[in-house]
Amino acid sequence: MAVATTYTAQGSVTGGTPVTIEADLAKGLHSFSIVGLPGKAIEEAKDRVGAAIKNSGLPSPKSSRKKVTISLAPADLKKEGPLFDLPIAVAYLIAAKAITANTTKRMYIGELSLTGELRAVRGILPVVQTAKKHGFTEIIVPKENAKEAALVDGVAIYGATTLTEVVGHITTAEEMQRSLSRQPVTTIDPQWTDGLTRLEDIKGQESAKRGLLIAAAGRHNVLMVGPPGTGKTMLARAFQGILPPLSREEALDVTAIHSVAGVYDGSISSAPPFRAPHHTASHTSLVGGGTNPKPGEVTLAHKGVLFVDEFPEFERRSIDALRQPLEDRVVSISRVQGTAIFPADFILIAAMNPYRGTEDGTTDLAGAMMDTYKGKISGPILDRIDLWLEVPHVDYQTLTSSASNEGETDAAREQVANARQRMAVRGSSRGTRANAELSARDIDETITLSDEVKEILRLSSQKLNLSPRSYHRVIKVARTIADLDQKEIIEPAHVYEALQYRVKL
Repeated sequence: MAVATTYTAQGSVTGGTPVTIEADLAKGLHSFSIVGLPGKAIEEAKDRVGAAIKNSGLPSPKSSRKKVTISLAPADLKKEGPLFDLPIAVAYLIAAKAITANTTKRMYIGELSLTGELRAVRGILPVVQTAKKHGFTEIIVPKENAKEAALVDGVAIYGATTLTEVVGHITTAEEMQRSLSRQPVTTIDPQWTDGLTRLEDIKGQESAKRGLLIAAAGRHNVLMVGPPGTGKTMLARAFQGILPPLSREEALDVTAIHSVAGVYDGSISSAPPFRAPHHTASHTSLVGGGTNPKPGEVTLAHKGVLFVDEFPEFERRSIDALRQPLEDRVVSISRVQGTAIFPADFILIAAMNPYRGTEDGTTDLAGAMMDTYKGKISGPILDRIDLWLEVPHVDYQTLTSSASNEGETDAAREQVANARQRMAVRGSSRGTRANAELSARDIDETITLSDEVKEILRLSSQKLNLSPRSYHRVIKVARTIADLDQKEIIEPAHVYEALQYRVKL
């Protein structure tokens, strides 16, 4: 008998790999084996597939009295997940001559229930992107996954609810043909995020709000320090509302990551992700890892915000592990099973209390922090923080003031959008969209400094003992402040303000 072939793909955070599924039927005692490094879910597929085929009114593998061999190629790639059920079932039906179909440029994805219904699976988007990249023109997916799959333009997506519908769509027998409806391309509306907290909901803290405005415009990392109850968490929540919507390309990257990780909720949004892990989170859940490396919170926050409250209370090794993503915008996970490099381009918003006990009225928050945590937050991490924001207590008069801040969020959004546009134009030739992404070479070649500004920077570097990294970060923050002011050249006032936000330790 001829070997029947179908196609699918194994998705991952960094993309996907096409998988060829071959089905061979030979004479002998009945058996159903799957080879090609299958995971546990795939090994169990033979029972699901057999029951689904039988309950769909098609010839069951157990009634064929044949030795069935299913091969998944490439054989050295670990295959995981139930998305292989549908392509295995189709390959068997073609090999058993129960149906005739052309599967050359067609890919199948889906889990089968025992009744033959198709169930949604995770990781659809990177699989569809892989299919398009390798020239496939048609993909059949579970109906619940069709909207996500249709985010990729240029490939025909068909959503099915049962195995019978799939057979009717692909068969060449006219009496059985029942074509599925093609899923229209899914659009993403670029909308600003409106969370539970807006800037106008926060009384006082004007300095912190100004710092967050700068951070949102230039994608700078922030450390907020202040006593309990002063509004640090509210500020972080409001920060999400002044971040520009993701571009379509960025939204696809984020959706693909969340889909593979199993945290995708089915909504199509341009909102930047906001991840807020608890300080008791394990090192693996924060950074990623496992026997077969999986993404952690730093990757789930890609293109968005990683908010770490009670920053010093995290494990020290977890804090130190943030050095690579904060600098390189990726995180490398090395294990015996292999090495994976996951994207981790996020804005860090860290918040902390300067002491564990009750407030004693001190205004030297940096000194209190040093006494309490005794260097738990290492110098290399602090050197990667662009803005140090103090969040002190708000006096009673400010809290009870009837003055309205209505429109503060809308005004901030307009400033951020204008500043981002200026940055995108400046960095278009170098592939950068925000000032925080500039390298030392980018700074030298794209940012012009006057003699007066150079002298201020020289004196500041000497008096404040700035490291080369800190020196360049001051320039990038000053450039962002200038962009917010719609200035072509960095002025002394911009540098002085940027120096006020330097880490105080």
